[in-house]
Amino acid sequence: MIKGLAFLIGLLGLGCLPAGDLMSATVQIPKVYSNISSNDSGRLVYAPRGDRPTPRYYRPGRYGLSHFRSGLTGTVQGLAFDFGDSNLSGTLYYGFIYGPDEARHAYPIYFKRSSKIAGGQADIDIAGQMTVAYDIIDWQKTGIVRLGYRVVSSEGRFIYDGKIMLDGTGPFAVDTSIIEGPFINMLTDHGAVVSFETNFAARGEVVVNERRFDDSLPATHHEIALSGLQPDREYIYEVRYGRHRDRYSFRTAPAPGSRTPFVFAFASDGRGGPGGGERNIFGVNGYIMKRIAVLCGQAGVRFLQFTGDMVDGYALDIDEIDLQYANWKRVIEPFAAYFPITAGMGNHESVVVQFGEEPHQAAVDRFPFATESAEAIFARNVVNPVDGPAGEDGAVYDPDPAAIDFPPCTETVYSYAYDNVAMIVLNANYWYSYTLADYPATSGNPHGYIMDNQLAWLRARLEALEGDSAIDHILVSLHTPLFPNGGHLDDAMWYGGNNAPRAIVAGTSVAQGIIERRDELLDLLVNRSSKVRAVLVGDEHNYCRMSITDDMTRYPAGYAGRRLVLSRPLVQITDGAAGAPYYGREEAPWSNQVRSFTAQPAVVLFSVAGKRISAKVINPDTMNEIDVFDL
Repeated sequence: MIKGLAFLIGLLGLGCLPAGDLMSATVQIPKVYSNISSNDSGRLVYAPRGDRPTPRYYRPGRYGLSHFRSGLTGTVQGLAFDFGDSNLSGTLYYGFIYGPDEARHAYPIYFKRSSKIAGGQADIDIAGQMTVAYDIIDWQKTGIVRLGYRVVSSEGRFIYDGKIMLDGTGPFAVDTSIIEGPFINMLTDHGAVVSFETNFAARGEVVVNERRFDDSLPATHHEIALSGLQPDREYIYEVRYGRHRDRYSFRTAPAPGSRTPFVFAFASDGRGGPGGGERNIFGVNGYIMKRIAVLCGQAGVRFLQFTGDMVDGYALDIDEIDLQYANWKRVIEPFAAYFPITAGMGNHESVVVQFGEEPHQAAVDRFPFATESAEAIFARNVVNPVDGPAGEDGAVYDPDPAAIDFPPCTETVYSYAYDNVAMIVLNANYWYSYTLADYPATSGNPHGYIMDNQLAWLRARLEALEGDSAIDHILVSLHTPLFPNGGHLDDAMWYGGNNAPRAIVAGTSVAQGIIERRDELLDLLVNRSSKVRAVLVGDEHNYCRMSITDDMTRYPAGYAGRRLVLSRPLVQITDGAAGAPYYGREEAPWSNQVRSFTAQPAVVLFSVAGKRISAKVINPDTMNEIDVFDL
């Protein structure tokens, strides 16, 4: 009822604070912002000096995750759906899912019939239609139904892929189910974290070699840490939830510095693309992401680093972006149950507070930061290492050192190691305000700017790895290119050669501009470390390999700032070709440094053998080879 009222308000264009989103009336405005306040009615407004106040505009998303994970009820014949939205019409596709013992990587095998969605409701007749030759999972014998379902709107838009388990042979009951996952996360030489979501609160348990690891209390979100395992060993792990037992496997990392040959992968930018169907499962290019996951599985990769723009994002509504994250995870989970797919943050993961209606609006990172910022929502949807900086509090520009004023960095900035390779993941869209250039009076951080504490953490992390004899190679990954070549020459870390863009904190610009900060980052990667082999970026929806050298053009004509001297070359690998709408190549001052470029879908496969790293770039759609090189 509240959601429906809020949606109506949004349709009418009133921009009122809906009953379902009361945070503006109660939350404290972060001190890092400027010219944002609450009016007499408790509503947020943006009011730069001398301008008429612009009220906060909010509308709930057309679709939200909560609609598609609740309202499932067992019936005499099968399953009834109530999506809680009487305006929703379309088609419900459904099919059985083999258990992991029958199929290592299982997606739904859709049944030949579908169900009509009318008034937000639909039914599936299992007992009457999916028997005899269509009972491929033997539910009539076991009383266990594993079912996948896909919601498609009347306009043909793919909205959500879900899964559920039922108990019985008719009547049926919704059973305790893993509705997301399981995933292998934070893999080490001695353990990992197994994460998954259940529809009901349950005590999750993972069994490895007859050792049991479990939740301390019943929950719907489960992160279960495994420990005490042996390096470079294949393990069967059994996930237990309710009455069910599902078996998967993973391989622990080799002991640090053992220099065992292995393969890992990199890609970025898998948000929704054109072409219809699975190329846009509500914010996610499910087609290309699935192809990437399949390719990685076939290539035997030990992990995939995916750095940013998993989803369309730029959301006003948390429930909407949670739906997009769920779709991304649903696509990769049949493979991510066996090897880690680790995500970094991009600009499209933005969740904002917006002032004024489109197309004229100011937008800032949503708050309260601890629970509703883009960073906090991202961290809630992934399981990443937590060794990064806490945030930007305590930096020289912190408006109140005694308080927490900035969003958290936790799980958006992190590092991990696999044998002799260390991966450092930065967040080039931290506290991001994509309207800052037009509305600098709000304060915020522009696209591509690495703030002080994050840079200081990188410096310390590189110093530690430089002295670590087990590490031969460091890869640094961030979403935004240092040197764009197609699609982002007007921002990234170049802004058309303009050094002026920089973070603005509490109304005051920080000292270093974007090109100066790019050079500080380059200085760390090139001059302060001998082990950084490449910087892995996305943002531009293409594949591009270029060589960063001291003699290349890196500054605009007449640049008055200090010019950095580079002691050695560094490779920049852009792979934003995981399904987002493509960008072609543009002329840049450093175009002669580009060694390979394509707008084809691409995934980079790195083969590590001791001190050598070689790479192949493959089009996951056609399996054609795009590029081959050594680092």
